[in-house]
Amino acid sequence: MKKLIAFPFMLLLAASVCGCQSEKQKQQEKELEELRELAKMDRQEMENQYEQFALQYDELKKGIRDDSLIVRLEEERQRTQELLEELRRVKDNDAAEIRRLKKELETVRGILRTYIIQVDSLTRENGRLTSERDEARAMLDGANTKISNLNDERARLSDKVAIASQLNATAINAVGLKSNGKSARRAKDIKRFDVNFLINRNVTANTGERKVYVRMMNPSGGVVNPSGNFSYENKQLECSAVKNIEFTGEEQRVSMVIKTDNDFIAPGQYSIYIFTDGQMIGSSSITLKK
Repeated sequence: MKKLIAFPFMLLLAASVCGCQSEKQKQQEKELEELRELAKMDRQEMENQYEQFALQYDELKKGIRDDSLIVRLEEERQRTQELLEELRRVKDNDAAEIRRLKKELETVRGILRTYIIQVDSLTRENGRLTSERDEARAMLDGANTKISNLNDERARLSDKVAIASQLNATAINAVGLKSNGKSARRAKDIKRFDVNFLINRNVTANTGERKVYVRMMNPSGGVVNPSGNFSYENKQLECSAVKNIEFTGEEQRVSMVIKTDNDFIAPGQYSIYIFTDGQMIGSSSITLKK
């Protein structure tokens, strides 16, 4: 009788134990499935991050001129690429391997952060140096412009001084003279010319001895009484008379004689030019009758 009572109890106990084990197994399978899903999500997320890191390394290299830093970046980029390839080979349910690669990812992230700081520092330093260089160039350009302007101004002032210091002959008068020294009205009676003029006052011009040249041209274009040469505009011209004067800066009258002993004096217009210091300082003309 006791055996009959114990048997149903044992069956009930066995059924209860089986039920508990079945429930526990289901729970374990559910948890494992959730882990697999999380691992799959982690794997996909990490794959995306590795790809982003590889791209970031390439972008960092573009702004760097430090060769040693570029080499280190290239090494880390290759390492990132290898980790990415390794991650793609890992099975979704290999949680341990995924955890290891996660740690590697954190290492890569830390290294990348360090390089970003270095590159940012270099970029700021380069920006500062570039700014200083541009500022120095601007200052140099400004200084060169000032120097150029000063040189132009100096040249203009030199031209003004040169113009201001140039002597000027006015009141030029030429008279034909007979052999007895009296004035002649007819060309055939003229034996010499008396040319007189004023050199105006000029306190800017240098004082001292000057050579003054008179060049008289006859109606046919020849020089009356050629008496030597002088320089004018890089040429050698013949003069009709030359005289040394002492210029004091004050107005002074100059008189010069042009002989005509060897010249035929024809009627017509005669041109007179006065030179000194390599410059023409005055001109006039005289017309002779037959």
